[in-house]
Amino acid sequence: MPVFEDIALLRVNYLRGPSIWTYREVLEVWLDLGKLEDFPSNKIEGFAGRLKAWLPGLIEHHCGVGERGGFLMRLDEGTWCGHILEHIIIELLNLAGMPTAFGQTRSTSQPGVYRMVFRARDEQVARAALREGHRLIMAAINDQAFDVPAAVAAIREVIDERYLGPSTTAIVDAAFERRIPAFRLNDGNLVQLGYGAAQKRIWTTETANTSAIAEGIANDKDMTKTLIQICGVPVPEWQIAASAQQAWEAAQDIGLPVVVKPSDASRNRGVFVNLQTQEEVEAAWHAAEPHGYEVMVERMVPGNEHRLLVVGGRVVAAARSESLKVTGDGVLTVQQLVQAQLNSDPHRRSAAAAEDGAGEEAAVAVQAVDVQQPDVLRELKAQDLTPHSVPARGKLVLIQRSSTVVVDCTDEVHPETAEAAALAARVVGLDIAGVDVMAQDIARPLAEQGGAVIEVNAGPGLLMHLRPAVGSPQPVGQAIVEYLFPTPPLQDGADLSGRIPIIGIAGRHGTTGIARLVGWLLHLSGRHVGVACRQGIFLDKRLIDRRASDHWEAGNRLLMNQQIEVAVIENSPRSILAEGLSYDRCHIGAVTDMAGHEELADYDIQEKQQMTRVLRTQVDVVLASGVAVLNADDEQITALAPLCDGALVFYASDATARQRWLQEQQAQDGQQGDEPAPDAAQARWVLPGESVLELHDEAGCERIEDWTALCQHAATLGLQQTQLLAAVAMAWTMGIAPELIGAGIRTFDPRLPGLQAARKQALV
Repeated sequence: MPVFEDIALLRVNYLRGPSIWTYREVLEVWLDLGKLEDFPSNKIEGFAGRLKAWLPGLIEHHCGVGERGGFLMRLDEGTWCGHILEHIIIELLNLAGMPTAFGQTRSTSQPGVYRMVFRARDEQVARAALREGHRLIMAAINDQAFDVPAAVAAIREVIDERYLGPSTTAIVDAAFERRIPAFRLNDGNLVQLGYGAAQKRIWTTETANTSAIAEGIANDKDMTKTLIQICGVPVPEWQIAASAQQAWEAAQDIGLPVVVKPSDASRNRGVFVNLQTQEEVEAAWHAAEPHGYEVMVERMVPGNEHRLLVVGGRVVAAARSESLKVTGDGVLTVQQLVQAQLNSDPHRRSAAAAEDGAGEEAAVAVQAVDVQQPDVLRELKAQDLTPHSVPARGKLVLIQRSSTVVVDCTDEVHPETAEAAALAARVVGLDIAGVDVMAQDIARPLAEQGGAVIEVNAGPGLLMHLRPAVGSPQPVGQAIVEYLFPTPPLQDGADLSGRIPIIGIAGRHGTTGIARLVGWLLHLSGRHVGVACRQGIFLDKRLIDRRASDHWEAGNRLLMNQQIEVAVIENSPRSILAEGLSYDRCHIGAVTDMAGHEELADYDIQEKQQMTRVLRTQVDVVLASGVAVLNADDEQITALAPLCDGALVFYASDATARQRWLQEQQAQDGQQGDEPAPDAAQARWVLPGESVLELHDEAGCERIEDWTALCQHAATLGLQQTQLLAAVAMAWTMGIAPELIGAGIRTFDPRLPGLQAARKQALV
């Protein structure tokens, strides 16, 4: 069997938005198979068998066959290595814990060269998967050893470094379910939900509505208790102790047993419970003091600890930290019982492993129980036991009052307790809070059982509610998204939460002038407008960046701006091919021309007809409540109309285009006579008349007067009539009155400082 050279990776390009492939992010790879072009999978000895052995999960890949095992059928029959690499990468991502299913491989005009894409939400993860998949396929082709678990671990390591934490992920996933756009603003958990002025920002479970003052209060347990007690929330008695001696005096005043902890404790660091002697209290004070600026002594409240999640003034989830007990059998020691009845659970981790963990995962991990821990020894001592004692058969032995075994108890919370938790969050000032409650039975009011609220926490973790050890996961991500974006009445069947109107303009010639004019007309209508075009980035009338900006980054910068109420974004064919669109959906998607294929040979675009696949991207992303604005002078553009989920607005240089369109619709629908097809009748048209511009819709016809004079004025600015028609169509679609559109054209001044002499060329 010949030894094959590596498949050449000619170009690797991450498309960060909707593209010719799909609506989501993908990594696009140009491959040169070399001699492997003549060797499909069935002609490489042992290749298919090695792949099946290394990646048994490939049987779940349906491929184009559409059924389980479909890809393996293709593998046995003979398929090319670009297609195989696509499926290898997808399977490696699945094994690494980032499930994906989308991938495509297409040939190009060059023999042996293919374009392969696969879905990945992060560029670095995608590149790691490509690297490992490339190594794996070459090892399988050349019958070399390959360590699949090591490859999966390498990808998982990048996922762990790059991906959002579980709380943030839950919120982002919930936003995705609502079709609310979301993107990361840093390498951590700072995320923007929505666009422009409609956006909300989250940082884990803190939101733009989370007050810094409220967070400061929550971090000070002494102040928190003082405020919520004044408002009627039950709290345990407490005192601040400046020394170990004061701690013991406070414990005597309050009554034993007590809890000693820092007043700004976090994640139970420096917290000691069930203290009953002077020696224990003073030792606990010395241990707690390094973890905070003050040490608090408070009454030990009987029962289990409960975390109630409050979102927007109401409890949306509750979880109980179960106490740990073992049952004696008259034979085994306490230590042996703990090992047999508790630590035998395969989900428990050693204390060392738990200490090595990070973030929220470690916070709720089911850890192994170490009977030599001080809190365990104290509990045993209170029961006259040691780790080496042998409890009688049937005797219950308390090991820990609070543990990492989390039980969902959302449906059990008594209404009075839920109201107390919500009140505590309101008093502190937190919109999202984790309220810790000690109670023997969360289904009963706190007052009748001596229960109390012991803490109110800002930025609470969600993992305990998403993955309880016992009980059902709670939709806490959805609750937070609903709080941030209350579900409004649907607009034409669409939930537009978090969205501002986005106008995307795609084409090669004249789109800069169109974008500038549309931005000006929207500005005159009283809206804060952002424009990203080849002349730069504009905020209202102000140029803020002169660099060429018909690309993804410029559009993304607009959509991050909290001032922007409407965004106008120019998209060249090259930017669509190189980066994708900077938005997931738009209110208006305009296609002005199909020119420019001569400049795109490096993307294997050889003829004008291929431009349809490129520029249809702009029409594909129009919202169902949105509008496609199409140049009806070009039949290749009008052919995009059926691809639009929303309404249609056509513009043309004369009325013949409309007649042609109506006739085509009648022919397609099999209708006879002069009546247009129903869908065609709903399309709106912008057409020049005799010295006026006619705006046709189902309600009739509006007019912009002195059209000839407006065109002559625009010509002095370097604008052609077709550019005016496109801009008018978009402005009209945005609800701007014809009179204001006419006035806007008369007052439009596209000149930039230092660029007056070149303005005509810049706008074409």
